[in-house]
Amino acid sequence: MSDPQSATGVADREAAEWHVRLGERPVSADTLHAFKIWRETAGNAEAYRRVERLWRSTGSLSSDGDIQNLTQATLRTSRSGTKRAWPRRFFPAVAVLVPVAAVALALVLWLPSRGLYETEIGGQRVVALDDGTQVRLDTDTRIRVRFASGERRIVLEQGQALFTVAHDAARPFRVEAGATEVTALGTVFDVRRETTGARVTLVEGSVAVTDVQAETRNWRLAAGQQVQTAGRDPAPVAVDAILETSWTQGHLVFKGTPLREAVAEVNRYLPDKIVLAAGPASEVAVNGTFATGDRDAFVAAVSDLFDLSAQPQADGGVRLTARSVGG
Repeated sequence: MSDPQSATGVADREAAEWHVRLGERPVSADTLHAFKIWRETAGNAEAYRRVERLWRSTGSLSSDGDIQNLTQATLRTSRSGTKRAWPRRFFPAVAVLVPVAAVALALVLWLPSRGLYETEIGGQRVVALDDGTQVRLDTDTRIRVRFASGERRIVLEQGQALFTVAHDAARPFRVEAGATEVTALGTVFDVRRETTGARVTLVEGSVAVTDVQAETRNWRLAAGQQVQTAGRDPAPVAVDAILETSWTQGHLVFKGTPLREAVAEVNRYLPDKIVLAAGPASEVAVNGTFATGDRDAFVAAVSDLFDLSAQPQADGGVRLTARSVGG
């Protein structure tokens, strides 16, 4: 089975090369025909559009220290690996095209990973952004930071994060989680991306939540409110914000939570999962506080309280079944 990320990387590199070739003058009919054929391969046309967008942004990135270092490194690599003697009449073209290729390749290689922050399963991390905003990432979370002159944007690609936003009236702070967008100015809020939609909890301040696919679906939250944007008619509800963000203290707090939901929440922090067998026990209410990642304590507690048998599995997980039913 092919690796989609590897294929995307190849397409991006080829797109950067095509961008340089098409920038040379004159462009032959054979080159244009070859480019047309290349674009017809799945993913190549979009890769070329990405390079064009990156190229348009080089004006604002030209003074970026990281870009300059990457460009110089690419140039050094190109020069050290090239022994060909160029005729004097080609020097002006080489002087232009080599930096162009170097910057294009540097952008393609570097920009996709710039501003990327993530955690592994069971891990947490605090990220301090350039504007003074603090982002706490929960287990198995990935965000991309995209700051511009008129906007601060975070893309929550997966997982959950708590945002303590630094005030900047000139640059709105927005979090994008799939089709859900949260806009805030100087506030604290939690966003969890789900299979469909997102769950947004406001700790303090004020935020606007929008479903970008349906303009009529938008909500304004007050402190202590939460909205889950999935579903046909979501609406803000009052919640205990401290409980909802207890993960930031390394705790999971359950109050009347069905066991199946508690197991799913505990599993978010575990590489080796808990499997709950179907049955009446899945709906019993769980109350208590557990440390994130402490599978043994959770399994021991619910097994004792609800008369369950904990059976180790070959894959490292554990299966919970009712003792009266057996395995």
